[in-house]
Amino acid sequence: MSKLKTIYYCSSCGAQSPQWVGRCNSCGEWNTFQEEVIESKSNVPDFIKEIDRNSKPVSISQINTTSEHRMLTGNEEFDRVLGGGLVEGALVLIGGEPGIGKSTLMLQIALQLDGKRILYITGEESERQIKMRADRLGIQNENCHILVETNTQKILQHLLSFNPDLVIVDSIQTLQTNVIESSAGSISQIRETASEMQKYAKTTGVPVIIIGHITKDGQLAGPKILEHMVDTVLQFEGDRNYGFRIVRASKNRYGSASELGIFEMTDKGLREVNNPSEILLSQHDMDVSGIAVAANIEGMRPMLIEIQSLVSSATYNNAQRSATGFDIRRLNMLLAVIEKRGGFKMLNKDVFLNIAGGIRVDDPAIDLAVVCAIVSSAVDIPIEKLSCFAAEVGLSGEIRPVNRIEQRIAEAQKLGFNKIFISAYNNKVVSPKNKSIEIIEVKKLQDVFQNLFA
Repeated sequence: MSKLKTIYYCSSCGAQSPQWVGRCNSCGEWNTFQEEVIESKSNVPDFIKEIDRNSKPVSISQINTTSEHRMLTGNEEFDRVLGGGLVEGALVLIGGEPGIGKSTLMLQIALQLDGKRILYITGEESERQIKMRADRLGIQNENCHILVETNTQKILQHLLSFNPDLVIVDSIQTLQTNVIESSAGSISQIRETASEMQKYAKTTGVPVIIIGHITKDGQLAGPKILEHMVDTVLQFEGDRNYGFRIVRASKNRYGSASELGIFEMTDKGLREVNNPSEILLSQHDMDVSGIAVAANIEGMRPMLIEIQSLVSSATYNNAQRSATGFDIRRLNMLLAVIEKRGGFKMLNKDVFLNIAGGIRVDDPAIDLAVVCAIVSSAVDIPIEKLSCFAAEVGLSGEIRPVNRIEQRIAEAQKLGFNKIFISAYNNKVVSPKNKSIEIIEVKKLQDVFQNLFA
């Protein structure tokens, strides 16, 4: 007879404890232990036993160091985030809010792959629901097969007999294994089922994409060890009020962890946005104060974004600070620099900042554009429409250089801008040859303000 026992799991790192404790000894988080009643079983699946029996050590000198083979999904934006395609045996985890389009994107990729056997495993939808979505996308693929199943032992049997080229699981929270007895979606079930999927991917060389839910805090649901087990973690972001969706890599063992792909949600599914600069820049018939354009870099991709600012007098001297798509703490720091080094009084001013398009930017190279947008709104003087900025602002008011300035200048020039403000300390890496854009080198904030608002 199997032995019933109760174990407490840390929801942050997955550590176990025989009793509840307030602070986890492994990760140091407080109040993260959750009780689970599990049943240990000795009937380990034959597939797992076979994997353990066939494993053996290999000398490092005998390991082939040729470049890994990547499977192109046919979706350029998704391949860009992955680092050039799916690597053999890779385990990819993609998470996002409910209704953001995770399942739609994965089904779209499964239907677009030609000449590959795809197995789409779902525990959340029926076959008819997936067929209805496929008809709405307007893509037909005879090699895409649907399996409605949640038991991992049955899934592994189907995988061995079907022998697919790509496996998509929707979602990890619905899977359940017979190795342990607990409800689907619990910490122990997520950890065990993810481990079985990882063993399958690594031993067969078949890439596996797992869809995961997120918590109300925006974190991936389940133990933190889930993110450590997988090779790539993708975040599917977006605002319901905008049509744009962003796939951002927060971890990638086979590529850059700072790449992002941009999509537009349409009635035919997700459309790739190959040139985000033209979409993220608004079209204005007249000059408006408080608007500046920044040359931003996301991963390997340069793009221009629009910074919008509104500065007004505070009511009852209770100044508000609000930022959408930008770090509020960095905004407060830049406001202090404007007041201390620029001479503009911001203490009794409400300041509202917005990154157009509903995206979030962390590149410090947009500092100068943020400062100029705020000052432009404060003095109510518009910035020249065809001017853009690419520089970081220091606490002493100096204009600091940023990396890959040549790519930023080339992107601004391609989109028809005739003037770009950069740090004077970037002049060693900037080649003025064959450039139709005027490069203005500045060292301090006063130099920028003198040029724009004199």
